[in-house]
Amino acid sequence: MTLCIIVCMITGYLFGCFQTGYFVGKINKIDIRDYGSGNSGTTNTLRTLGKTAALITFLGDAVKGLIAVNLARYIIMPAFGVEGQSALWLLTGFAVVLGHNFPFYLGFKGGKGIATTGGVIFAFHWQLGLFCALIFGVITAITKYVSLGSICMVLVIPFILYYIEPNNWALIAVGCVFTAMAIWRHRANIDRLIHGTENKLGQKVDR
Repeated sequence: MTLCIIVCMITGYLFGCFQTGYFVGKINKIDIRDYGSGNSGTTNTLRTLGKTAALITFLGDAVKGLIAVNLARYIIMPAFGVEGQSALWLLTGFAVVLGHNFPFYLGFKGGKGIATTGGVIFAFHWQLGLFCALIFGVITAITKYVSLGSICMVLVIPFILYYIEPNNWALIAVGCVFTAMAIWRHRANIDRLIHGTENKLGQKVDR
């Protein structure tokens, strides 16, 4: 079991290290992290390079979470004779988010992990994934703050995991870690939201 956890975590982290926004930026001859918020996520790519680049970034970051969780669930865990263990599926997904947020080959400077979290949650439980996407979409559409939509999305994850598997405390604990990581990564956004200086959806950055 321990070796299986290690393999799942390493696999997840390496998948997470694929920085879609960084590579999209390089295609456009920039380091996306030198602009705007300084991270390589979808929102900063949108503000810096536009909608097409942002869509590619979003899909790449979400799909890597989707693939890694399913790889752990259907290939790695069965190879070790480990069945069920939904907490390990989600833990693998958290490793993907860690890789996305802290890629070793980019000085541990990546994104904030929201698109990747969405892909992970969708792979774990597609109904939960759709519900999280709905929360994100509604809050962002109403307020025009992507960060607020992201924060609200991650806040509901532990509660819905409790509703799905109320006695699986390991799973719920991993969900809480997802939420804590996302809140911590958005701490500067939260400060700007409080002071009314947060950028709204659609605002551009100078290049």
